[in-house]
Amino acid sequence: QMCEKFTVCQNSMEMLVQNNLNLPKLTEADGCLDHLTLLSFQDKCLTKISSGLYKFQTYLEYIQETFTSEKQNVESLFYGSGHLAHTLRQMVINPDEVIIPDLATQESIRTKLRSSKTWIEKITIHLILRDYTSFMEKTVRAIRYLINTRSSSA
Repeated sequence: QMCEKFTVCQNSMEMLVQNNLNLPKLTEADGCLDHLTLLSFQDKCLTKISSGLYKFQTYLEYIQETFTSEKQNVESLFYGSGHLAHTLRQMVINPDEVIIPDLATQESIRTKLRSSKTWIEKITIHLILRDYTSFMEKTVRAIRYLINTRSSSA
């Protein structure tokens, strides 16, 4: 119905919203996705994961405000992500390399998210959660591998 009424279909709406969100992603260049590069770029990977989790905090905060029916679950994600970001930041060689969005950046993201039309809001939430899930799947794989290699070499 949205396709017919607004002449905008799912794929084009996704492109529109996703291009504006600039959500954190883990790529091969970060050294987190391949077991061979993960050991060589362990610090770079943990820095990228921690930075990404800190950036996701603002997006998860937005979801808390707008997706009130799941407020408790989103709150758990928010605090768990913040705790993991902080823990990983403490593990990197130079914690100052972890990028924590400043207040102006956070406010800019909030403003952009709040300016969305109501019918885009649900798609925005879906895209944030989808990308967060993908980011966390890669994070879990990288951390598990690092833990296993550390425990087997000890």
